Amino acid sequence: MRTSNYLLSTLKENPVDAAVVSHRLMLRAGLIRQIASGIYAILPTGFRVLQKVEQIVREELNKKGAIELNMPVVQPADLWRESGRYEKYGPELCRLKDRKDNEFVLGPTHEEVITAIARKEIKSARQLPINLYQIQTKFRDEIRPRFGMMRGREFVMKDAYSFHMDKASLKKTYDDMYDAYSRIFTRLGLEFRAVEADTGAIGGNHSHEFQVLADAGEDTIVFSDKSNYAANIEMAKAPAPDYERAQPNGKAIEKIATPNCVSVDEAAAALNLDSNQVLKSLLVKATDGSLVMICLQGNYELNEVKASKIEGISSPLEFASLDEIKEYTQATAGSLGPVGFKGRIIIDQSADKMANFACGANETGYHLINVNWDVDVKNYEVYDLRNVVEGDKSPYDDGILHLRKGIEVGQVFMLGTKYSQAMGCCVQDENGKLVPMEMGCYGIGVTRVIAAAIEQHHDDKGIVWPEPMAPFKVAIVAIGMNKSSEVKEVANKLYNELLERNIEVLFDDRDERPGVMFADMELIGIPHTIVVGQKSLDQGMLEYKHRRTQSKELVAKDNIIDFVISKFEN
Repeated sequence: MRTSNYLLSTLKENPVDAAVVSHRLMLRAGLIRQIASGIYAILPTGFRVLQKVEQIVREELNKKGAIELNMPVVQPADLWRESGRYEKYGPELCRLKDRKDNEFVLGPTHEEVITAIARKEIKSARQLPINLYQIQTKFRDEIRPRFGMMRGREFVMKDAYSFHMDKASLKKTYDDMYDAYSRIFTRLGLEFRAVEADTGAIGGNHSHEFQVLADAGEDTIVFSDKSNYAANIEMAKAPAPDYERAQPNGKAIEKIATPNCVSVDEAAAALNLDSNQVLKSLLVKATDGSLVMICLQGNYELNEVKASKIEGISSPLEFASLDEIKEYTQATAGSLGPVGFKGRIIIDQSADKMANFACGANETGYHLINVNWDVDVKNYEVYDLRNVVEGDKSPYDDGILHLRKGIEVGQVFMLGTKYSQAMGCCVQDENGKLVPMEMGCYGIGVTRVIAAAIEQHHDDKGIVWPEPMAPFKVAIVAIGMNKSSEVKEVANKLYNELLERNIEVLFDDRDERPGVMFADMELIGIPHTIVVGQKSLDQGMLEYKHRRTQSKELVAKDNIIDFVISKFEN
């Protein structure tokens, strides 16, 4: 491809509204352009990268026997009512009507559609197992689209769905897809971890996320330094305290004024205590509408997913409003505590080891000190409720837990019969009885993979693509081609020879200053650059530059192509 015949679309200045590196560089390198909030056009350079990712995804899924199909973006709302997700999915589900008032949704995912297809097309258990996938546009009406392609409303996703006669068959396909995902992200040159994950709105009872490690990630992943254990922080089990609770100090509870103290840290400072000696008390909603108090040691944060999995607690977790707190306790949020609370009390296992602690007095502007469990609060339940922190002991080995930020680029689920049961997607078993099929679901955010790769692979000059994702393998920069017939002849010959060898090449044939051409090629992130200039040609040489290492070498003109090929990563 010649730049004179190509939509290069690079920008010299950083976009002011781009908060993360990937968003900024995707705009500057001409990969994308915003059309509306969270909605982007993928320009030619970005589309070439997208095709590279899609091809690797297809190759690895096809090796596992998955079969590609295509399903509609616009889906009948009735299918979502069948599954029970039409209301439960929430405002991210974009709902619409056609001219005949028929209700539809823009698909954020395709469990309902694929289940409807399977119940019509799968007639016999002999057709199972089967794994169907597509690479297609999705739409989720994000309340706050941000970070470019990392959190957009419209995006490209690979979603696969498998159907099985039993759980053993589902487990095998789940493992196959786990392996395929590991191969995909390895081939793409990404540093990633597969972590245990919550199933969320998709459902099911077992899931792993594939997280690309990057500081811009919205997720926190936890891993042990002594084993392969890794989990999303939502699923990471906190170690149980390995010490006994201290004995009560025998002092009576005392009420202390703590005016204007809203946070634990403010209360601790007012009471001249460490934050781990102050109880953090929160009110959440139960499934019956009542309020439940959750208590943690003051220096820890609540893990909302863990709390929402406790029987009787709303899922997803719903906190009481300020008005509800006031009505229920006669106090404001910063002054809550378990002493005298007339409702269910759930405490974290670390809070269970606290003694002689301070907590809110359920009276605005006051705290209690010298509080003890089983003396001042007698009815409570103990669970693992907190987020793990850096340096915690691993609950599964003798290692230490570490935290890293990650970008979720893929997830695999064991759905079980959640959708097949609800939608009547059944097949006859060996006894002739109709039973719902076991299902698996497997997603990769294809456009998010591109953003995640840039977050991992960039420098102050621009993108540094892992070679399998690069839009072009080689760039040719011809310096002064309009002034030197030899430069023009050599550059054109080199370009044609690279094309004959099926090597993707971008030939910068613009009449531009060398600095502009070099800057654009580095911004785009092309791995290998050949510089054709009169000065080097006078020596029978051409200059080669490697994008990642920034190394430069003079190479004999007649050997340049073989030399460049020898530098390819694969």
